[in-house]
Amino acid sequence: MDILTLFIVVPVLTILALVFTRDLKQSRIVAVLGMLVQFAMAINLVFAYIREKQINDDIMVFTRDLTWFETFNIHYAIGVDGISVAMIVLASIVVLAGVFISWKMEDLPKEFFISLIVLATGVFGFFISIDLFTMFLFYEIAVIPMYLLIGIWGSGPREYSAMKLTLMLMGASALLLVGILGIYFNSGADGGQLTYNILDIARVNIPVDAQNLFFPITFIGFAVLGALFPFHTWSPDGHASAPTAVSMLHAGVLMKLGGYGVFRVAMYLLPAGALSWSNFFIVLSVIGVIYGALAAVKQTDLKYINAYSSVSHLGMVLFALLMINKTSWNGAILQSLSHGFMTALFFALIGMIYGRTHTRDVTKMGGLLKVIPFISLIYVIAGLASLGLPGFSGFMAEMQIFVGAFEHPDMFHRVATIITVSAIVVTAVYILRVVGMMLMGPVVHQEFFSFEKATWYERTGVLLLLIPIVFMGVTPLWLSDLIRDSLEPFIRHMAQV
Repeated sequence: MDILTLFIVVPVLTILALVFTRDLKQSRIVAVLGMLVQFAMAINLVFAYIREKQINDDIMVFTRDLTWFETFNIHYAIGVDGISVAMIVLASIVVLAGVFISWKMEDLPKEFFISLIVLATGVFGFFISIDLFTMFLFYEIAVIPMYLLIGIWGSGPREYSAMKLTLMLMGASALLLVGILGIYFNSGADGGQLTYNILDIARVNIPVDAQNLFFPITFIGFAVLGALFPFHTWSPDGHASAPTAVSMLHAGVLMKLGGYGVFRVAMYLLPAGALSWSNFFIVLSVIGVIYGALAAVKQTDLKYINAYSSVSHLGMVLFALLMINKTSWNGAILQSLSHGFMTALFFALIGMIYGRTHTRDVTKMGGLLKVIPFISLIYVIAGLASLGLPGFSGFMAEMQIFVGAFEHPDMFHRVATIITVSAIVVTAVYILRVVGMMLMGPVVHQEFFSFEKATWYERTGVLLLLIPIVFMGVTPLWLSDLIRDSLEPFIRHMAQV
């Protein structure tokens, strides 16, 4: 069996093993073992990819192509480049951390872990697919479990949040399907066979009119999952009602499918459409960056603060992609990775704090640094990473985004870049505000002194997410170089337009 198919097989086998578990102890042991294997495979994939690229100049490596549905030329076609490898590592770490954070899940634990790993299966399948239909299938597999995870195990208005999230993402899926079919029926424009294969479609000269029609449809279809303004409203409500591990996967991994799809499908296959529509979507992404940051300032619920922060950070990813140059694209991928680890860490910490204080309202907390020092210290570090301070993952990502954006000499791009940069100041406001209100000052309630210290499984989950944030910040070049090499085909493709 090939190295990539295992990323689907192992979660499926884990799910089958979970079906036969009888209690919480067995469920979490099976889930941890399965995701540990997945994590080990992801690390092995990094080294295998580096070795393979030394002897293989293909755009995608470890490719495999099996005919699935011959009538419509649908294939199980898989392959990876440096970008997809990085995303797979992100997903494997966040899922494993999510299992540890859900260690004490006593309400239907077997069903919870099964739903969580089904979501993970869709994510891994999406990142390895190079067939549009197969990619869409895995996209749906990743999205659908969210309804159950929020509706059953969520809190607050969970039914409303689950329904809102599902309806908006299903609407986006409908647009995405139209876009994919539009690309498919134009893939024979040069006289060849109709195909869903991304690498084959990239060699076809799709008519400019078709590109201008289907690019915005495909872009919005993916970008809704990436919290594109004004289609972002499902995200804060979904985060607020979701259990901790689901929020981690939702923000840390699932929302990355949006930016990845925009880059891999919409921009790569419809480059002329991307150039025509870029200014319009730049305006929306800039509004999203500023709006998300300002909205976070006004919130008092920790989950809503982090959710609106995600809207801002992911708006920056879309902004960088629409700059259409190598530097900003490199920054966009790094920002996706940085935000994935950072926001998953935030939600993990928020879950720990809520489990002890039974509130997410920052105005009802204070002095937590004195009673839960480990959790509080990590929250401060995560906040500094969110600010983009040097030494953390966000710094190199945001620097490359802004440098790449400033490569455009025209007034429109310069003004858009300046407005986007100003969001950093607003980010500092809501991060420092939360740290000051929640962690500093006197302890507001005496019962806070009886709080349980961070357990071993909480520390494990947190460190799994913290180490990559610091590692990316201290040694950014190896990852940046890995991604930059994979951007060359995209740059050459755009240059031909």
